[in-house]
Amino acid sequence: MALNSNYIVKVTDAKLMDLQKALDQAGIKVRSIIEVFKEDSAAQESKPQV
Repeated sequence: MALNSNYIVKVTDAKLMDLQKALDQAGIKVRSIIEVFKEDSAAQESKPQV
């Protein structure tokens, strides 16, 4: 019996296909990849910290 798991992975400067290829090369069978949120990290870094 196969065990299905769900994971959340945060990446920087990675394209969806690059992520899928890397997982496949590591022997991890990918059923689906869903983009949940995208942010511009450069804009976030330029904000002054209070």
